[in-house]
Formats: sequence, C-alpha cells, structure tokens
Amino acid sequence: MAIHRDEGATARMAAGFCWPWSDSPNGALVSDVVIGDWRRPWNVKGERSVGGAPAASLWATDPAGFGQVGCVYTAQGFEYDFAGVIIGPDMVWRDSGWVTDRRASRDPAFGLGSGATDADIDLLIRHVYKVLLTRGLAGVVIYSVDQETRALLAGLVGE
Repeated sequence: MAIHRDEGATARMAAGFCWPWSDSPNGALVSDVVIGDWRRPWNVKGERSVGGAPAASLWATDPAGFGQVGCVYTAQGFEYDFAGVIIGPDMVWRDSGWVTDRRASRDPAFGLGSGATDADIDLLIRHVYKVLLTRGLAGVVIYSVDQETRALLAGLVGE
C-alpha cells in the first residue's frame, strides 16, 4: 500500500476491533494493534489531534491518518483507493464456514453484558468485515491473524 500511496493513491488500513484501545497518554498514540513484531496505533479517539495524527472524523481523509489502524466506526462511509484489512480472531475459517467469536472482540457494544445474542453478534461481526472489505476502490489487501484463515484466503487467490 505504501508504494501506491507514494504514487498519489489514497490508502488506509483497518481492522476488526480485536485489540485494546488505549487512551493517548502525554500526547502520543499507543501501538495497541500488535501482530508478532508488527505494531501500529489505532486511529485517534475523539475529535482532537494527537501527535500529528488527525481527529477520528478526519482519519480516512487526512494524509496524516496513514499509519494508524482504523476501525469500522472511522472507516464506514469513506472510500480510498487501497484498503488494508486485518481480520482478527473474532472471525475465522473453520472446516467449511466462517465462525465468529464475540469473546475475541474488544468492541464494548459486543460484550457479554450487552444483551445481544450470539446470533446477533455473529451478524454484527460479519457486517464489520463487510464494511472494511469494501472501502478500497482499486484494491484490498487482506491479512488474518489466524493461520487456517490465511491458508483459505491464499487458496482463493492462488500463490
């Protein structure tokens, strides 16, 4: 995505809400999204700039939003040339179908105390990824934290 961005294309990275989302202490974003050695911060919470990163409502359109990971709440309603989507452990491929796990989500709206049924949460998690996967106008790069899911995705596009 960085190559396309260097050529003038717009690009953003987003993920399912599967990692903690820390407040920004001392004007710095916390790299909460961690996958192995790779770390990035979520987009800024709220309507203030933090350490040069734009407010949440500007994340998808301000060039300074590149480098932070967006969530469904900051990505929906926006489109960019290229989208990077991280599928977290809340949605994985098992046997012959997609399986969602509300316990893997950090979205407070999906919590066990929310009153929503597992079937409700299943639909909501699937909707999150539908939104994230449809933001890229020219292309999308997909990464899953789950090995079995990555194998399925690789098989769909060939190697």
